[in-house]
Amino acid sequence: MMTLNGILAFFNLGTGEIILIVAVILLLFGGKKIPELMRGLGKGVKSFKQGMNEVEDELKKPLDDLDKKDE
Repeated sequence: MMTLNGILAFFNLGTGEIILIVAVILLLFGGKKIPELMRGLGKGVKSFKQGMNEVEDELKKPLDDLDKKDE
């Protein structure tokens, strides 16, 4: 699992660049919209992870059925 440091190293972002990005986001969206955007982003990430788990379960299911038949 990637950590925040790993992600920042991947994009090669320093403290100054992060502060600049945050300032631009605040100017574009304003302080009132950011919590709403983050909430939507969190729901999207949660939904994506849930979908990935469902796909993984579906892929493992035939293997589990084969193991049960062999016993």
